[in-house]
Amino acid sequence: MDKKRCEADKYKLDGVDIEAGDVFSSFCNNINKGTCGVSPYVEVLDLSRGNFRGPKGFIFENLPAGTVNTAAMDGIGTKVVVIVASGKVKTSASNVLAMTAMDITRYGGLPLLFLNIFDVRSLGEVDSETFEKCQEVMVGLEELAHEHGYVLFTGETAELGLCIGSENPDAKLMFNWGGAMLGVYHPDKMILGDTLAPGQVIIALRDDFRSNGISSLRKALAIKYGPKWWDNAEAMDDIIACASPSAQYDRMLNTAHGWFDKDPMQARIKMHLIVHLSGGAFKSKLGNDMLKGRNLSAELNDLFEPAEMMKKCAKWRGMSSRECYKTWNGGQGAIVVVDEGDVEKFLALANEFKVEAKRAGKITERKEHVVTIVSKFDEETVTY
Repeated sequence: MDKKRCEADKYKLDGVDIEAGDVFSSFCNNINKGTCGVSPYVEVLDLSRGNFRGPKGFIFENLPAGTVNTAAMDGIGTKVVVIVASGKVKTSASNVLAMTAMDITRYGGLPLLFLNIFDVRSLGEVDSETFEKCQEVMVGLEELAHEHGYVLFTGETAELGLCIGSENPDAKLMFNWGGAMLGVYHPDKMILGDTLAPGQVIIALRDDFRSNGISSLRKALAIKYGPKWWDNAEAMDDIIACASPSAQYDRMLNTAHGWFDKDPMQARIKMHLIVHLSGGAFKSKLGNDMLKGRNLSAELNDLFEPAEMMKKCAKWRGMSSRECYKTWNGGQGAIVVVDEGDVEKFLALANEFKVEAKRAGKITERKEHVVTIVSKFDEETVTY
């Protein structure tokens, strides 16, 4: 065995398989290249001269004059443990895209191009089950990119050994996945809550668990099915329900905001506010950030029913309604505020995009600023 081969084998024994890394990087590069033409707003320039690791650039184009570039970063969190246990790793991408794209969309922007960093404990041997699962994760990203028109620009994969763990020490795949969504804002197309007023309607967009509050979800599974819940056959249906993919709202909301129309500066539907519902969002993102300073309040008296699995987890964990709406989204991944006259138009557009939406409440004006929720966990009224 030559010296270089011996050195490579030692590195593999120490936890990094260069061969597997090269094969996986090439696999991901081909996926990325396949998305280069999915968006009329992004031109990718290949400056590599044939080297798949080589440099490339991008240009945002065909956008209104005056747009400014932006970016949002987030990750999938501990939901990876539940997803791997479910065996549905292909759905992983829905979570990392939802968490990054919505942080641009919610302010009236247009998400366009995605970069990611995929940290794994091990890629496994080429053709191993672990390696195939890693590829499956990326195929899920590829499919969503084509469906929603996101250009996959570049990424990084790293085998980090013991630096990446899991609640399940025997999991076939252990990973952490984060990314950055790049896109644009236009200073004259921002949605900042400045036009909020009493009487406007709050519409909820349905979802199950997103990438928030998963630590409490996992604790609930452990209480019900034991500390090795992932290894309990009776738990599998519930684990799959907990790992449900995150709903994608962005292209529907981008369409409502006029981004894809002949005159993108004119919104189809005036949206006064979009709130992406992560942990604590009813109190913080809606109440403190948007309503309090404007002396406004919100009444949410007809939210979506939480998924049955969310109700089960709340019961097993012993959580009150107040704790549920603080930890999880309660059955909706976002809320949108529109004028009364635009409600039916908005609901019809949501239906076109297969997004479940419903009238959930209204903006009010009270002497004391509050956000009230009629809980769908137990019909208690929760007040923040």
